[in-house]
Amino acid sequence: MSENPGVAGVVRDDVLSALLSTIRLSGSLQFCFMPTGDWQTDAAPALANLSAKASGTMPFHIVVAGSCWLKTEGEETDLEAGDVLVFPFGTGHQLGAGRDGMLVLPTRDLPQKPWREIPVLRYGEAAQRVRLLCGYLQWDGLSFAPLHQALPKMIHVRTRAVNDGDWLRATIRQMIEEVDRPRAGGVSMLPRLTEIVFIEILRHQIMMAEPRSVGWLAALADPALSRCLSLIHDDPRHDWSLEDLASASGLSRSALADRFQAMLSTSPIRYIRDWRLYLASVALATSGQPIATIAYDAGYATEAAFNRAFSRAFATPPATWRAMARAQSVIGSDKVGMRKPQHSWVEKIKGCAN
Repeated sequence: MSENPGVAGVVRDDVLSALLSTIRLSGSLQFCFMPTGDWQTDAAPALANLSAKASGTMPFHIVVAGSCWLKTEGEETDLEAGDVLVFPFGTGHQLGAGRDGMLVLPTRDLPQKPWREIPVLRYGEAAQRVRLLCGYLQWDGLSFAPLHQALPKMIHVRTRAVNDGDWLRATIRQMIEEVDRPRAGGVSMLPRLTEIVFIEILRHQIMMAEPRSVGWLAALADPALSRCLSLIHDDPRHDWSLEDLASASGLSRSALADRFQAMLSTSPIRYIRDWRLYLASVALATSGQPIATIAYDAGYATEAAFNRAFSRAFATPPATWRAMARAQSVIGSDKVGMRKPQHSWVEKIKGCAN
């Protein structure tokens, strides 16, 4: 009997909702970039390098006004106002307008932290102007292997072409408003708005991506596996057995195990363990719960056993992970402002308005 596509879609949405509800940025950085005329950046992954944390740093660009091009891995893409780009793995890329324009390196021209207002870097005096909001997001969700494998090197969303993109565009306008008209708390507000935009971009990417023959998206498209994943994500603390999951999925234990291995390169029980450890990493970073409580919620009878499992998964003990997350909460303090400005003619202004 064939699966009802509507039911399958609801199950997929349940799993996606469970994932998105765990998203908490551990850090971010934003600045406004306004070059004019013909210009180009270099292709080095400079934005990702601004963060002191090597993993989980994702550069982003929002084209607010004007147009430009993007080059990455030998391919060129035209960008227009409303386009949002996120690079989940910090892939090097180049932005520019025209050909053979002046080289600009905005990451080297950022002022020393801390910032009372969001920096705006303006280059040149030509009439043709591009306005971008740039920066990076720090998110540890990529440590969850199935999601890591499901994401592309670049996420590109044209918000003008998204049918339900009105509120996303409105959020971006609010971000620009916080830059153009600085108010008390604006430096704190912008990271929150950035987090909202990121969650929507990630949701759009997962919903619109074509399922592959293997991987997390393929598992969500598989009726039996999607039911199994929905149970796990809906109640990760439950003491799931392979027999319970197989019965709910309509498969035998061996068939479920084989299908998990073929699509996700893991077993159902290991998947549960990895998801619980990921949730534990979020709890350590975002809550004040005792580590013993987090260990119990993750299914471990003793804190020592949890410490060993967490250290194997994240190469860091839980207490150290928590301390690092707290240090990262001083958003963007990392490496910004360590170099002298590249150009003496760069104008730093308070607003991002035209």
